[in-house]
Amino acid sequence: PESRPGARAVLAALALALVTSCTGTRKITDPIIVVTTDNGTELGVSTEYGVVFTGATAERGEVEITSWFGDGPSIERSVIEPVGAELFTAEVDIDLPSVTIDFSEPRDGERLEIRGRRRQSSGAYEEWTTTARVRTDPRVLGLLLEIPSGFPDDPDQVGAGVFRVKGPHHRELVGLVVGKVRLQQGSRARRYLAVAGPNELWRLAAHRRDLLRPDPPVYREDIL
Repeated sequence: PESRPGARAVLAALALALVTSCTGTRKITDPIIVVTTDNGTELGVSTEYGVVFTGATAERGEVEITSWFGDGPSIERSVIEPVGAELFTAEVDIDLPSVTIDFSEPRDGERLEIRGRRRQSSGAYEEWTTTARVRTDPRVLGLLLEIPSGFPDDPDQVGAGVFRVKGPHHRELVGLVVGKVRLQQGSRARRYLAVAGPNELWRLAAHRRDLLRPDPPVYREDIL
């Protein structure tokens, strides 16, 4: 039977509302998480392979993961798991806003985006964003960034996400800020942000694949 014009109009309006809602939610959520342990807080990122952080405050024990959805923050409790290369993860029961990982190594001079969250005096967390250029040095095995003026110089900002921007609402993770290094250059010394980059993040993907791989069947002659 043919549907009535009024019914079609209502269905069209509902479909438009759903599309608008999904689009708005996707734009206002982000993959930055706050990791809270008994020793303090640090930042991390929720990825397609699970959450990842540096373990700056704790490398074992219980942890709280705070993530942000369109309607506000959500707190999940879990246990810290090492994934190698001084990176850690934690299983949560819900799907978090996440980002894909770009495993291609950044080039010297490339500009990347750094994103994080910091706690305000009100107790709420404010998102911050800045950009920095990649620098290479033969004395350092790993990814370095020039320290931008907009980077908060606070210990609880370790784990801020480093992203390659690929569009207005499309960015992919290339690393996590793990600290600062000081390099002597002639009579001067310069400081840089040290980043755990794609060479370290691949361990998270390997860790996830191991968890999802089923155990091989066990064959016993006495039960065949």
